[in-house]
Amino acid sequence: MSEAATLPFPKFDRPPVYETVLGVQFDPLKGFSIPHYGLYWGKIQRDYPRYEVHPPLSSAVEQFGSEAIKESKAGIELLTQPEARTWFLNEGETILLQVQKDRFLQNWRKMDDGDVYPHYDELKPKFFYEWQRFCQFLDENRIETPNINQCEVTYVNHIDIEQGPRSYGRLSRIISCWSGTYSGQFLSDPESVNFSARYLLPDKRGRLHIAMQPAIRRKDAKEILRLSLTARGKPHSSNAADIQDWLNVGHEWIVRAFTDITTPEMHQYWERTQ
Repeated sequence: MSEAATLPFPKFDRPPVYETVLGVQFDPLKGFSIPHYGLYWGKIQRDYPRYEVHPPLSSAVEQFGSEAIKESKAGIELLTQPEARTWFLNEGETILLQVQKDRFLQNWRKMDDGDVYPHYDELKPKFFYEWQRFCQFLDENRIETPNINQCEVTYVNHIDIEQGPRSYGRLSRIISCWSGTYSGQFLSDPESVNFSARYLLPDKRGRLHIAMQPAIRRKDAKEILRLSLTARGKPHSSNAADIQDWLNVGHEWIVRAFTDITTPEMHQYWERTQ
């Protein structure tokens, strides 16, 4: 990674990005309850006129050493109020904020073919604007300042089968580490392929998770390869500068890893410029 970091940062004019996530996870907020979702919506409703209610996401924490091998204690947690995760969506539903008592996430989504990925340098300031607005709301309602325990960057890519191999036996045209060869002559082309890997970030700052699986795209029922990359880890502190620093590291790892695991043939299709 140290040598790779000195190389030009990869850029694509037509990347296959379908969805991105920038977000933080924090210790559950004491005093944050169901009525606060409505109060918060009142603060942002002009920008996010639509909402949806979903089950909460489970806590996800990258652990290392002795923390990773601790046995979880079984038990029953009695809830005094229902748990929820609320989506707040802009008019075009391309930007959504996900809020729950221990998460704040901003998603960008490609809803139509004409939607162009705005790139990280545009999405990051939007995230911090909304994060600051959320923290201001908490302060106004006398709720504690969030104690950040994880940052997250996720990129979801949709690769049309017809853009690449047209057959899982030729997956090597897309994924550079897939040889597509066998030691014998018994097996033919696979019906389906799933791929997953994880990598440590420097100084145990977190991990990069890569997963690829076939999927059917909902909007047009096309068969695609869904290639997702998630970087997750703990910032040095909960202040904005340290959150930004971690998100920058996570984004760099995702972009460089995406470039590493995909082939020059596909880079040409996605119009790589450097």
